[in-house]
Amino acid sequence: MSITTRQNSKGFTLIELVTVIVIMGILAIFALPRFANVTDQAHDASVEGVTGAMASAVAIVHAQWVANGQPTTDPYRDNLAGFGRGDVDVSINGWPTGTSGSNNPSMDTIRCIEVWYGILQSSAPVVGTDESVDYSVAAPGGDCVFTYTRGSSGSGSNIIYDADTGEISGITL
Repeated sequence: MSITTRQNSKGFTLIELVTVIVIMGILAIFALPRFANVTDQAHDASVEGVTGAMASAVAIVHAQWVANGQPTTDPYRDNLAGFGRGDVDVSINGWPTGTSGSNNPSMDTIRCIEVWYGILQSSAPVVGTDESVDYSVAAPGGDCVFTYTRGSSGSGSNIIYDADTGEISGITL
């Protein structure tokens, strides 16, 4: 190999570099919006999954209450025997109302958080009253409203729990 050939094969030409940059730019124009859409869909699916898990957990609490003979005296409604850590309290109709000894189905934010952690597994998303958590909780009108705070399109999705009826509903804003 001659010295002249070695000097000519040192790198890419300007035309090759520009071509690669143009192709990458075109790919980015089409690919980035699709990746953003996939992220939004993942957040929405996460909210739907948690909504389903919460609905199932509420139904299991109610089923355990029925299996215990639908007790109507306070000691049996506090710390539902046979469910979770045994510290879930239920209303007179058998729906979860917290873990601190209150059986009133008119919920406040503290008892909403207690229900969340009392009926869901330990790996449940984090809830609280500020925006630094996965779900922000409020209790307007005595119902628990858990608002998803992560992601762009998933943000504003709500999980609503009515302790009077045990109904769980999800609303995407």
